Parts: sequence; structure tokens; C-alpha cells
Amino acid sequence: METPPLSTTLRLFHRTCPGPSGAPPLSDGSTGGGWPLRPYEVMVIFDAGLEDDVIRAYVDRITELVTTKGGVPGPVEHWGKRRFAYELRHRWEGYYALLSAEAEPAVMAEVHRMLSLADEVIRHKIVRIPDAVVASRARPAPVAVAAGEQTDEPGQESEGELKR
Repeated sequence: METPPLSTTLRLFHRTCPGPSGAPPLSDGSTGGGWPLRPYEVMVIFDAGLEDDVIRAYVDRITELVTTKGGVPGPVEHWGKRRFAYELRHRWEGYYALLSAEAEPAVMAEVHRMLSLADEVIRHKIVRIPDAVVASRARPAPVAVAAGEQTDEPGQESEGELKR
């Protein structure tokens, strides 16, 4: 009996073994697929002494990295300068930015490496958004009840009932 080549064995191994944290296995090697895209939030604290253009350029580099590696960058929130509760790297103030993205875990590992090596970044945190939170965000917002209408659900009073 002839032994299959190593590449075939590894492909079969990846198809049958679950990924880290119970993730689904890789797709078959024919399409070059990988891990499914997962939602992440990246909080970055930049040095407050940097110009706004420099900070925006660095945020653009992060989103460009996510895009080139096959991820989907989401909205970016610039929170601006905020004072720290304690001193970090001999600084008392930092510029906060929150980035959202959907990407494979390997892409986020590369973003983590990039942020760890950057002198402009004081701190950063990458958080994977749990599936339950993503599902709750996808639900439509409840419809507002017009004044004077009655609702069937408890705890949902109309504005007229609240003002009494």
C-alpha cells in the first residue's frame, strides 16, 4: 500500500479536525478557503502628541491591512483625546480610536503584531465579538409606539402613560 503525499494528508487532517475555540475546520484545499470571517473590535490608544493626520493615516494602514488579507473593515470611531486614570509610558493623555472589522484570526494576529511594533501606539486591545452579540445586533429595532396606543407587552408603556 502506497502512502499518500504529505500535502494530501495535511489537507485531510485540516478538514476533519476542528479549529481553535471550536471553530469549524478549514474548507477543502481546492478553493483555497480558510477560517470563516469573524467580527472583531480593535481599540487603539495613540500618543496624544501626534497630529490628527498621522493618526488617521495609521488607522488607514490598519484597515488597508485587513482589506488586503481578505477581511472586511467596518466603521471607525475616533473618540479623540482622553485623560488616563493613571500614567502609561510616561504619558497622561491618549487619542482613542475604535475600529470594527470582520476577518480571519490570522489577519487579526497580523494586526496585533503591527500594533505591538508601532511606536505611535501606547496600548491596543483586539476583541472578538461573540456570536450572541452579533445576532442581537442583527435584530431589527423595536417599533416605537405612538402616544395613546396600548401595547400587549408588559413594560412597554406609551409616552402618554409615562407622563402621568
